[in-house]
Amino acid sequence: MPVETTRALAENLAFNPLDPKDLLHTFGLYGVWAILFAETGLLVGFFFPGDSLLFLAGVAATPVADAIFGDGTKISLAGLLIGAPVCAIIGAQLGHLLGARYGTRMFDKPDSRLFKREYVEKAEHYFQKFGPAKAVVLARFIPIVRTFLNPVAGVLGMPAKQFFVWNVVGAILWTDGIILIGYLLADRIYDAIGTHIDRYILPFVALIVLISILPIIIEIIRDRRARKRAKEMAIIGVSPVAGIAEAVEEKRRGSHRAP
Repeated sequence: MPVETTRALAENLAFNPLDPKDLLHTFGLYGVWAILFAETGLLVGFFFPGDSLLFLAGVAATPVADAIFGDGTKISLAGLLIGAPVCAIIGAQLGHLLGARYGTRMFDKPDSRLFKREYVEKAEHYFQKFGPAKAVVLARFIPIVRTFLNPVAGVLGMPAKQFFVWNVVGAILWTDGIILIGYLLADRIYDAIGTHIDRYILPFVALIVLISILPIIIEIIRDRRARKRAKEMAIIGVSPVAGIAEAVEEKRRGSHRAP
């Protein structure tokens, strides 16, 4: 067997479909499009590395791409900025359509190694808590939730036109935002860590996800404060009334004891 064939076979066997670096080196721009569509449109795509893939795709659109990922890896920035949100939009619209058409039957299945009922419940929680529009946008930045919220929105009756508007907004902010962060930081990352970017991708992505879910954290804090304030007001409002009632009752008892 020729050396080149052996090497190619070894590379294919070593390919990891969940490793964004391998995905970029093997499939390039088309791989990014396909993963974004699958992660947002197909329930089985929730485990794909969407955030880290977008970040590394931005890095792969820079002149240091070949040095980091291997020769021939550099991809088109324009293709990313246009194609990535389009695929994410189409995928989410498909998820919404399936949810609206098939309803809860999509989720009527026992837990398995891939599917967990809690994923659906988490998506429903965000949809009910933040409202349809905000939930569709914010869900883009939350792994797993961004996969299941689209069909959940269809099941819960969110109109297709309203979903499409906020789907477009969320897809552009999510895909192009993370791609541009990777693109703008690529040179600094290469100067700092060289070709060992795969060792530091998780901290980078964790930071991006943390920044992106800050609105959700702020919303949760506000909600808890509002509930606490309402509870305190209820206690303050009830206590005087309870005290007056108790005093009247005590006076009435005393009047009965007097004779």
